Amino acid sequence: MNRKWMLGAIAGVLAVSTAGCGGQNQPAASDGGGEDSISGTITYLTNRTDLIGNVYDDYAKRFNEKYPDAHVEFEATIDYDKTAKMRLSSGDFPDVMNIPTIANTELPNYYAPLDDLGLTDSIRFPDYKSDGGVLYGMPSGVDVVGVVYNKQAFEKAGIDKVPTTLDEFYAASEKLKAAGIVPLASNFKDQWPVYPFAAETPVAMSGNVDLSNERVNTDAPYTLDGPYGQSMNILRTMHEKGYLEADINSTNWEQSKKDVASGKFAMFYLGEWIIPQLIGGGMASEDIGFFPFPYDNEAGSRNVVLSPASGAYGVNKNSEHLATAKAFVKWMIEESGADADMLPILKDGKARIVQMEEFDSYKPTYLEGKVDTAEALAIVNKAQIVKEAIVQEFVLADNPQETFDKYNKMWAKAKAEVAK
Repeated sequence: MNRKWMLGAIAGVLAVSTAGCGGQNQPAASDGGGEDSISGTITYLTNRTDLIGNVYDDYAKRFNEKYPDAHVEFEATIDYDKTAKMRLSSGDFPDVMNIPTIANTELPNYYAPLDDLGLTDSIRFPDYKSDGGVLYGMPSGVDVVGVVYNKQAFEKAGIDKVPTTLDEFYAASEKLKAAGIVPLASNFKDQWPVYPFAAETPVAMSGNVDLSNERVNTDAPYTLDGPYGQSMNILRTMHEKGYLEADINSTNWEQSKKDVASGKFAMFYLGEWIIPQLIGGGMASEDIGFFPFPYDNEAGSRNVVLSPASGAYGVNKNSEHLATAKAFVKWMIEESGADADMLPILKDGKARIVQMEEFDSYKPTYLEGKVDTAEALAIVNKAQIVKEAIVQEFVLADNPQETFDKYNKMWAKAKAEVAK
């Protein structure tokens, strides 16, 4: 399951109508404080269908233990983004929810300000779901992409040093291939797992956290010698050299986790969130390593992009139990442990994923990704480009330049229409 909603996405995002938001006035921010006012039953809508009946039951119990007069119920749905947008449009949406992909300018239409929780200055990405300097959404955590690897597979292939340059990465892949081990589980067919090559890696290579937004300044953001082309060419090279699955058009996400755990495959290039999934599937934690992706042959520290994890908590501004809903969001951030499979959103929080110690030992330079501007998002909406689709076509194309020509034309057309 793709747990991640990306910053700097090139994917199309459908606008949500602001009709049907309810006729009540927005409660004052002071209604969100005071432990005595925390009571009643609230509902939280989430995309995590796998946590219903187990983890969420524990959350409900613990939240009720802290606030005896308050109760939380959980509702999960598949195809979350589409469903959540429909709920917003109808005006019938729960007290707390993961905010779907709507423009930040629309947040005040649906959600209550959260600055009164006292966490605005303590979290990363305070602007992620903000509008006009007001915080409307609280990110649930932070993601960082890197190379997750099976240490035993590396040992079997005779790799005694983690690659720190791109040439070393290719050389390690060659050793793995020679040892009968598939170097990288790309999950190419499922499309979404190739997202790092379309988003984080170009930003890391350029060192420019505004790379995605600066596309609005050109009709041709995709060039072979630019960060997008250089990034996607790495995956293309891996495919050409036989370092991916034998048939990249018939990959299987769930099976790939078993294959990496067993050592049949050696690596993922994904977020830290895959590590707990591997451990949950039975892989020993001590057999899992994690290092920054060596995207070039330059000496020195690698840039690594931090981005908000999947979803951000939003509170229905018309909730009948606004104080309880806000208290639940604060509890989720500070006490629930919901960030156990990612990095904490709190600046002073400590990652619970032990593999981050190895990752940090390579002294990466962390960059905080930027949110799409309204102008960039408008062009994205109009162009309806899926960023992972660009990667797929680029990797398989006879002529990658033609792939970029196609998408640059789509981008330029949408840019012109938005400017009218």
